[in-house]
Amino acid sequence: MNGEREKLSLSKPPASADKEPVFEVHTPIDDDRPIFLVGPFNDWQVDPRFQLRQAAPGRHTLAWPLSSPPPLPLEYKYVKGNWDGEEVDPYGSQVNNRLLTEPKSKIVDTVPRWKSEGRAYKPELLPRIQIIDEHFEIPQLIKTRRIAALLPHDYDRSERRYPVLYLQDGQNLFDDYAPFGNWAVDKRLAVMAERGTADLIIISIDHAESERIAEFTPSYQTRLGPGDGKKYVRFLADTLKPYVDKHFRTLPDRQHTGIGGSSMGGLISIYAGLMYPEVYGKLMIFSPSLWVAPNIHFHAINLEESLPTRIYLYAGGAEGANMIPNVERYREALEKNGLRGTPPEFRLSVDPQGQHNEERWGREFPLAAEWLFFS
Repeated sequence: MNGEREKLSLSKPPASADKEPVFEVHTPIDDDRPIFLVGPFNDWQVDPRFQLRQAAPGRHTLAWPLSSPPPLPLEYKYVKGNWDGEEVDPYGSQVNNRLLTEPKSKIVDTVPRWKSEGRAYKPELLPRIQIIDEHFEIPQLIKTRRIAALLPHDYDRSERRYPVLYLQDGQNLFDDYAPFGNWAVDKRLAVMAERGTADLIIISIDHAESERIAEFTPSYQTRLGPGDGKKYVRFLADTLKPYVDKHFRTLPDRQHTGIGGSSMGGLISIYAGLMYPEVYGKLMIFSPSLWVAPNIHFHAINLEESLPTRIYLYAGGAEGANMIPNVERYREALEKNGLRGTPPEFRLSVDPQGQHNEERWGREFPLAAEWLFFS
């Protein structure tokens, strides 16, 4: 009998809305390109039957144009003009397909931003990328490294001084041909410029290729043994930062200086922040490899000299079973045991589906930068 019920249920047609719904989109007024609803019902193609009509400034509507209601669940998306005008999130990142799972007479959606000519940013707002040196000397490690500065798009037309964020793994920050993808920091900054939150200098430090792990491992007994992390963070604080402050219009105080990275780059950024609290007042830490040094908060020089610090932490649920618990334990340990004096101000961002990759960290970058430097 149970088997018969299963066969009957499998033979049922997909559920559908009781009647033809109305789709309503709220979106900023930026241009007059028409808005279309796309999905499997029109093979994801721009179809004049599914063009929304302007009902009021910033509000567009479409009554379902087919004779039968849409089958549920229904995947769909909005495009403006064509697929070169696909909807994106407020920072220009691609969004997942929308999903309608239950019958509704009216579906109200918000689209904060659209691509234009396939881009989610304005080219004229891209930062100016200046290669400081392809072989910048690291005397602490007897090595050289490519260092780049991403300067605000109007840097040369301004006399302003800017806060500075030092980011690890420079090969993965803005290179369109990076083998593992990139954060697209340049493009994120162009979008942020429209929001008034891009008055920031990014200093990009390339990693050491095959010696990356050694450089990003703290210099005490970790699960990977002792690394060269102490020498590396000394380079950042004692050599690179003075050079940057001398050659660019920076705000050199700790309240306007941050450091960050992802994975092992996140771990070494934690180490740098703890070793040099007088230098860094802001930490951008994405998916840190805390398994390497789970008690890192106990290995700082100036614990007794705690200063006001902001720490943005990100972790994804698809990065392994221990990523989110490790990040939460780190925050709790640092708040309770790791520092004396002023406790740090944390912002913890958790994405249950977040993966361990450059694209996901790039999506998080503008959220972290705005909170750290502009809120």
